[in-house]
Amino acid sequence: MSGVQSTGGAEAPHLQEYETLLVEERADRVVVTLHRPEARNAISGRMIDELHAVCEELERNPRLLLLTGHGGVFAGGADIAELLARGRDDALRGINSRLFERVRRLPMPTVAAVDGWALGGGAELSYACDIRVAGPDAVFGNPEPGLGILAAAGASWRLPELVGESVAKQVLLAGRTLDAAAALATGLVMDVVPADELTERAHALLDRMARSSATALRLTKLVVDAPGAHPVADDLAQAVLFEGQDKRERMTRFLSKRGGVESADSAENRRGPAEEASRS
Repeated sequence: MSGVQSTGGAEAPHLQEYETLLVEERADRVVVTLHRPEARNAISGRMIDELHAVCEELERNPRLLLLTGHGGVFAGGADIAELLARGRDDALRGINSRLFERVRRLPMPTVAAVDGWALGGGAELSYACDIRVAGPDAVFGNPEPGLGILAAAGASWRLPELVGESVAKQVLLAGRTLDAAAALATGLVMDVVPADELTERAHALLDRMARSSATALRLTKLVVDAPGAHPVADDLAQAVLFEGQDKRERMTRFLSKRGGVESADSAENRRGPAEEASRS
């Protein structure tokens, strides 16, 4: 059941109840689990709103953030049914990109613990975190062009910074997916650990950071991120694509093949992570 749990005693303020997230409070960190098991944790408008609420709390009371997904999947992507209904004005609002940029600019370090699929918007959310650790079945990918749109919530400019232009273009243009080994080799993730140790190892990383000066961590992150980013270009390009017939036809065809069930990854990505990763 989605909601919030406090384990930090009187020092940790209570966050609100959530429908699409599991939120655990601690005195020095907040643990957020994406929780839409019926849709592979697809990032819906409701989840966006709830993640904004988490960001608001972390801006008011800076703490470390651990972000993960429920059920062996990080996030299969954005909610395709919702994307199909969005138009130019929605793209210009930067619904996903503004949230992910807010995550990137949180005052304290953020860690994404990724196992299973991290596709589309799910991958972009993980890219917005400062550090990623992965389980052995983690697969990162951005199949948006196959749906008639682009990865407009940060991948087009964050991914080249993280893995280099060549690998980023392989992912964004050629549809390559990065399995755990490739993600480690390209520097996208800090470490690959057994799935049953992923949460524990992520917490160990946070423990190590928590032993540092909180002020030093905040200032270091500010300095590293100082150049900033400009997601408005993503929003403008996406606004054009959102109005196109190609997008509508592709997403309608996708939903028809899945019986209208909300999902986040393309039909091509319904294969298992090992099979899909072997093709990359």
